[in-house]
Amino acid sequence: MNKLSQEKRCQIVAALVEGNSIRATCRMTDTAKGTVLKLLRDLGQVCAGYQDEHLRDLPCERLQCDEIWSFCYAKQKNLRDEYKRTFGYGDVWTFTAICADTKLIPTWRVGSRDVGTATDFMQDLAERLANRAQITTDGHVMYLSAVEDAFGANVD
Repeated sequence: MNKLSQEKRCQIVAALVEGNSIRATCRMTDTAKGTVLKLLRDLGQVCAGYQDEHLRDLPCERLQCDEIWSFCYAKQKNLRDEYKRTFGYGDVWTFTAICADTKLIPTWRVGSRDVGTATDFMQDLAERLANRAQITTDGHVMYLSAVEDAFGANVD
């Protein structure tokens, strides 16, 4: 099995960070698509582990939470019936929390736009904070129970 040099890995990551597509990165770095995807997956797992371990006891006091819509494969309305109830096809939502003061994103969650995902997201956020915080959302109904379940009365 061939191993990419440190220089080549840095070149690939730099291209992806700059916003290049997978295919453009493959062309620019003369690397196979599977190799780029494997590096991206491995890097993502390492970064997620680092974030999970180190972003704890954060002093954030003002957080803004929202969700971003995207889609995989096809938009929900254009999906074939066999894919409509399978996660990873159609609508996908990325929940984010951003500290209004530092712009740090202490947690994020990818999933459906529902109470279950919102609750998991808020519970993860609550576990990362050291102090009472002010949470600002867009007022979507799913946040009502999610914030209360995660923070109880310890939130503004």
